[in-house]
Amino acid sequence: MSIAIRSIMLACALAAPVMASEDIADQYPQSALYSKPVEVIPNVWSAIGATAPPTYENSGHNNNLSFIVTGDGVIVINGGAAAVLAEALHEQIKAVTDQPVVLVINENAQGHAMLGNSYWAAQGVDILAHVDAAEEVALHGDAALVGMRVYNRDKAEGTTLVGPTITFEDEYIIERGGMRIEVLHLGPAHSPGDIQVWLPEQKLVISGDIAFHERMLPIFGDTCTSCWIETWEQKFEPLGAVYVIPGHGHPTNMDQVRRYTHDYLVYLREKIAEHIDEGGDLAGSYYVDQSPYVHLDTFEELATKNAGRVFEEMEWE
Repeated sequence: MSIAIRSIMLACALAAPVMASEDIADQYPQSALYSKPVEVIPNVWSAIGATAPPTYENSGHNNNLSFIVTGDGVIVINGGAAAVLAEALHEQIKAVTDQPVVLVINENAQGHAMLGNSYWAAQGVDILAHVDAAEEVALHGDAALVGMRVYNRDKAEGTTLVGPTITFEDEYIIERGGMRIEVLHLGPAHSPGDIQVWLPEQKLVISGDIAFHERMLPIFGDTCTSCWIETWEQKFEPLGAVYVIPGHGHPTNMDQVRRYTHDYLVYLREKIAEHIDEGGDLAGSYYVDQSPYVHLDTFEELATKNAGRVFEEMEWE
């Protein structure tokens, strides 16, 4: 059976929801990585992180670390939460190809996307991010580094704060090794500087945190949920992706990420709107019904926080 056929079969199998669990042990104990990279479609690989919060046990690998073997160099998506993770991913890349890593892309400014930049910078690799993400790294990167050191302890050794060396605003097009790779900022979504990596010929998007499906998405204090829905409907969904590698969770398709991202945001905003119309306050907003999503990982950690933040956003809309 060819690699292409096996990859298509894998993608089809992953079309159904795969219920991840925070109780699943480290899937790749011989490596700092939580799981071994898998080839999602030919030449596109991803090491799927834990759906749990970052811990010493998972080394902060609770997001997806992906790479594209272009035929003329390797492009890595996400620097990783620490230098130890970046180095572990590099070892896996070397086992797949002798092509050098030529670019690292940070999908946003969160620690697990960019703290491993220091390892890649030491290898002489350029780091690409959106201008807003670069600003966030400059403003809040030190705090992210301190937080990572708290949970990662000795595993934080060798990790320093390194920002992007290349920034862009709307799109950054890469033509390399016969592949076209479009790095896109489609609009405001989960956090400042969110980007998507789109392979138009392969119909695959490495979505970053615009899309979730196995764990509940987090809504931050600076998240605009109405903007997120608009970006999804006007820019993200029209890409027409067949394959989706989300920021967290296994590769899947648009139906699944729509159900657990776009539809969840619409649902929660509707519930909060009803609560506000009934004269409800912030304290009461924490108890709006989110039971259709209770099976998602991190529901207990995030559901009430999400409700409160959407209330604060919508109260004066």
